[in-house]
Amino acid sequence: MSKIVLVTGANAGIGYELVRLIAQKGHRVYLGARNDASGQDAVAKLKQENLDVKFVRLDITNTESIKSAKEVIEKNEGKLDVLVNNAGVAEFGKEQNATKADISAIRNCVEVNLIGLIQANTTLLPLLRASSQAVILNVSTDMASNTLQALPEAQLHCVAYNTSKAAANSYTIALGHELRKEGIKVNAVTPGFTSTKLNFFGKGGKTPTQGAEVLLPWALLDKDGPTGQFIDENGNPIAW
Repeated sequence: MSKIVLVTGANAGIGYELVRLIAQKGHRVYLGARNDASGQDAVAKLKQENLDVKFVRLDITNTESIKSAKEVIEKNEGKLDVLVNNAGVAEFGKEQNATKADISAIRNCVEVNLIGLIQANTTLLPLLRASSQAVILNVSTDMASNTLQALPEAQLHCVAYNTSKAAANSYTIALGHELRKEGIKVNAVTPGFTSTKLNFFGKGGKTPTQGAEVLLPWALLDKDGPTGQFIDENGNPIAW
């Protein structure tokens, strides 16, 4: 059965490739992006592959923008089967040492990675409730695992990014509990280290397509799939 899917922050990187992979499976995908030009350009490229992809302007830090995107999808489809919360920032170019962290970087990461995520979920929830097979996928990172980061050998203690993503994981747990009785699947999945604009195309990572392939089965999870899980790049549960 064809699904209606929304991927946020999808004009480039993992989000863009995930839109492509989902559409290749025969689903209709709304490519969410806050910039009209880049979003429309991304959709135009995907349409050249005869994929069922539509652009919707969506800035998750702006409540009116989220409401407007909801109205567009509601008018066109009447429901939303899958919400992939991919939009995020890292601020790796700013100081993130715990003793001297750049407060502006922390504020921006929290605003996008946590508050924006919550706003998107709560605003779009009525459309997900209209589906008989709803899935929410929050794109996370293994750097958000407090258990792993607490190990003596752990590295990359990026306070702005890690803290905001760990908080988003905490919200995922709460949301999963609230929606379990309604049959809505809620999971956090890390694609693993992937070379994208987010990390200045760091060397040695997965390609965006490879990162998207990790997320794909969790976006298209069936109604009997697991919920309330934090999943690693190999598809296994990871410690919160």
